[in-house]
Amino acid sequence: MEIINKKILRHLAELSKIELIEDGEEKLLDDLRKILEYFEELKKIDTIDIEPIAGGADLINIYREDRELLDELYKKQEKLIEAFPERGGDFLKVPPVFQ
Repeated sequence: MEIINKKILRHLAELSKIELIEDGEEKLLDDLRKILEYFEELKKIDTIDIEPIAGGADLINIYREDRELLDELYKKQEKLIEAFPERGGDFLKVPPVFQ
């Protein structure tokens, strides 16, 4: 059974909007055959008892929360706002730049 032929290659090229060059068509077809044959070999391998090793699903976050840092920043922010000479509601009033 042939895995890929020129008809399929041309159809794939049309779908992917790739322009095939006559001279390179045979090389591309040969390369794709080799790739697909390799995948056929991989399908034969028994992987039933093998644990997956990719994905990181069992990893946990080892970083600390920034709660302490945020609390410190909020305290500094509150002090700066309290020290500001003029306020209008939740806004800080500054002198006009252009007059």
